[in-house]
Amino acid sequence: MSEKIDLQQAIKEAMQTEKDAMDYYKYGAEKMFDEKAKRSFEILAKEEKQHAHMFYAIYKGDDIPDFEAFIASAPNTESSWWKALQQAMLGDFDERKAIELAIDQELELEKNLRAMAEKIDDPEVKKIYLANARSTHHHYELCQEEHNAILGQSS
Repeated sequence: MSEKIDLQQAIKEAMQTEKDAMDYYKYGAEKMFDEKAKRSFEILAKEEKQHAHMFYAIYKGDDIPDFEAFIASAPNTESSWWKALQQAMLGDFDERKAIELAIDQELELEKNLRAMAEKIDDPEVKKIYLANARSTHHHYELCQEEHNAILGQSS
């Protein structure tokens, strides 16, 4: 027996999560000194915005009438992404720590997107969740490459 989900609420939450990830990468990039890591985070922020837009395109609610205004709104300070960034910045913030946090967050997001896709009957919506999960896996791989490069520099 499959769990009954509120599809529009799930889409809205996915859109918010992608914005949370975008905010993480955007603000993380501003704090980085390493130009390659900074560029990677800037690229990831743009891709997360695209992910959010994919969910916005299928969202039927009327509480988010303008995508750009939604994207420009203040970060969700309750999100796991934002809390991870703030925690990192309390200590000795560096690129390695930011990338390690991103690796953990991307793995968790991919797992959640795939789990939600399994619960969705609508083939078009399922397709968007799975496309975002694949892209999220690519983000994980990119972060892993950045992490390996930074470790190579510091050894």
